Amino acid sequence: MLNIGFLVCVTIPIFLPMLAGKFIDSLALDLALLAFGILVCSVYLSAVSYTVGSISDYSTFTFKEFFLNFKHSWLAGLVMGGFVFLVFLVATVVIPFYFNMQPLAAGLILLVIILWTTVFALFSFQFYFSVYARLGKSIKKSIKKCLLISLDNTGLSIFIFIHNIIGLVISAILAFMFPGPAGILLYIDEALRLRLLKYDWLEANPDEDRKKIPWDVLLIEEREKTGTRSFRNLIFPWKD
Repeated sequence: MLNIGFLVCVTIPIFLPMLAGKFIDSLALDLALLAFGILVCSVYLSAVSYTVGSISDYSTFTFKEFFLNFKHSWLAGLVMGGFVFLVFLVATVVIPFYFNMQPLAAGLILLVIILWTTVFALFSFQFYFSVYARLGKSIKKSIKKCLLISLDNTGLSIFIFIHNIIGLVISAILAFMFPGPAGILLYIDEALRLRLLKYDWLEANPDEDRKKIPWDVLLIEEREKTGTRSFRNLIFPWKD
């Protein structure tokens, strides 16, 4: 159901500019409608992220709680929407401009800087909704924590980003029903929740080597909660 709601929202940035273009030929209007649609989608996804967090914490949710989550998450959604629209402008306006800039060498240098800055921002902002929901409701502090988490866990950030891209491709093939944005946000939230165990341990053991995290010990409780399930049980749980 959460994925179906996203499908409804995503029609706004896709079809609204096209519809308006049939009556008014205005690039500024098209960009404004696109920005509006992206903001709507982002605010919706911010509430979804809050909601799937309860699943990650081994709990459940009701649709009443989902709608109440908008009250807590709408600001985070607007910030993410602004970021996504900025990335869109970078990809469609800024990068082509510097690619065609003369002299070519100067343009390429600036292009490389912009590209790597954008990539790092994407690696960092993928944690944004979960960080905002779990680690405080401050926009500034949440962004800072996203940057620090990405820098301190580069391999994890790259892996999750690639996983998300694959998830989006599969979702597009399956009409965003599975795993869909809800499934992807759940994966990110679960990854962050488990990664925070590392920082809790480091805070309790400040003199220990941060490169030697005892994951086997930290995940004992998690394994007890989830138990062991065969692949057969995962697909056909009623047969075991």
